[in-house]
Parts: sequence; structure tokens; C-alpha cells
Amino acid sequence: MELVAAGDSRALEQLYDRYSRTVYGLALRMLTNAEQAEDIVQEAFWRVWRRSATFQARSGQFAPWLFGIAHNLCIDELRRQKARPAPVYDSEDNLILSDLPDLEQDVDAFTWQAEQRRLIVNALQGLPSDQRQVIELAYFRGLSQREIASQLNDPLGTVKTRIRLGLQKLKHILQTHGIGLEDR
Repeated sequence: MELVAAGDSRALEQLYDRYSRTVYGLALRMLTNAEQAEDIVQEAFWRVWRRSATFQARSGQFAPWLFGIAHNLCIDELRRQKARPAPVYDSEDNLILSDLPDLEQDVDAFTWQAEQRRLIVNALQGLPSDQRQVIELAYFRGLSQREIASQLNDPLGTVKTRIRLGLQKLKHILQTHGIGLEDR
């Protein structure tokens, strides 16, 4: 990794040759799609190249760091798939669903959901950075509290306290805007 951080592309090639199949296997198990798994491998090694200077050999070994990057990319892809369902086609030129009326469309509900999202994003921005960081790692990147503590080099108790305080502040901010626990 020291050579990669120094800009040695051959060192990156060696890491790729050594670990790409394992990263591919991990991504394929999580995503069950070969093409997406290949994309994850490429993106993971691109991030290794871009973030090579942030790797700290004294904190751990390379393989878990790489697998963490790949795991997080897979989680992000799974979340993207949930947020953006695949279109349904009869053929490339004929969208089956485009001809069907949407009987479930509720403009008021969609508007309220969009407003809730905006309020939540704004509330997150209002948190102290250390609390916002652990909440984002837990809820948006899918990391456990132990993984967050390891990644940030903070004690587990500190991470738990930051999450608890951050969630309490979020709850208070959101309740002042009319979003309570029953809205979750």
C-alpha cells in the first residue's frame, strides 16, 4: 500500500491480481448479479487507488480495509436498487407499465414524504459533526457500532454515546417540525 500511495500502478495491479476474485465473490453473494459485482470490483480498486494515502498499516491489514470498501459499495448498491426499482419492459420499445393508469397516486402523501426527507436532511446538518458522522455511518452506510468505532479509532462507548445523543437531538428537532415517532 505504501507503493500504491506513492503512485505505483504496478503495486495496485498486484493487489488487484491477489484480491479481485475474493472481492468479486463477496459482491456476487451480496448482489446476486455478475455485472454489478464486476462494477463493485472496479469501483473498490478505484477507491483503493484514490484513498491509498488514508490507509494506515498500523491500524490493520489491507484485506479487511478493502473488503470493508467493497461491502459498503454493495450496501449502497442494494439501497439504490430499493430506491430505484427496475423498469418493466415488454420489449425495448414498449413499456408495459407506461400504459397503465396509476390508481395509487397520492400527491399529498408524496409531497409530505418529500418534505419529511428535506426536514430530516436539514436536521442532520444541524447536529454536531461527530454525532452526524456516526449516525450517517450507522444508518446510511449500514455499519455496526463496533465497525464505526474501529473505523474512527474511537472507543465503542464513545460511539454509542454519540449515536444516542445525536438521535435524541434529531428527535427533538423533528418533533418541533411536526414529525413524531408515529411518522416513522
